[in-house]
Amino acid sequence: MLNVTDAWRKAYPEASVGIMVINNVLNPAQNKALAIHRQALLEILGAKFSDQKDLNDYSPIKAYNDYYKRYGKTYHVKQQIESVVFKGKKIPDKASLVEAMFMAELKNCLLTAGHDYTTLKMPITLNVAKGSEKYTLINEREQQLKQEDMFMQDNEGIISSIIYGPDLRTRIKSSTQKAAFFIYAPPGITQKEISDHLSDIYTYVASISAMAKIELQQIFRN
Repeated sequence: MLNVTDAWRKAYPEASVGIMVINNVLNPAQNKALAIHRQALLEILGAKFSDQKDLNDYSPIKAYNDYYKRYGKTYHVKQQIESVVFKGKKIPDKASLVEAMFMAELKNCLLTAGHDYTTLKMPITLNVAKGSEKYTLINEREQQLKQEDMFMQDNEGIISSIIYGPDLRTRIKSSTQKAAFFIYAPPGITQKEISDHLSDIYTYVASISAMAKIELQQIFRN
């Protein structure tokens, strides 16, 4: 399912990618079982990150911050945690499948891209950007990649990058019945952290979709 280029192997030693494909999923606007998990997550986050120092010192946050600093940016999942934990912002609940992925991101701080599996044109290739590549983001804006950013593409085009996120064409929709999740893990993220993150995604997805079944789960480490 995943082709890895020599350019990626050379640019990011000790980096990893996690993959999970789940079939028989549902994506309602809201879900009561997921709402219970959401409340539990808020308590977990409050206990884990009692102040800004706890968040800054958390090892996955450090790993992503090191990556994002190359581009003069702040890791957006860190900013989202700050909004939820320190500013009381609500976790969005307009698309349960996307919310499940987002909740796992908040809990574990690992960057994840979700896609409607049926729209992917296999195989997927993991590569490093030259800086000239372009794709259409979920907000329908065309975006040029940053040089040396990690990105993935299928046989039709780019589906995600670390800095700019997932594309429009393969996005998760209300009609999605089979979903693929890709975890970008720069150096400093352990295989256990990726495995636990995948487990949390599945737990949240299964609370929405009782028939959800994992068809593929893999971790690739450079």
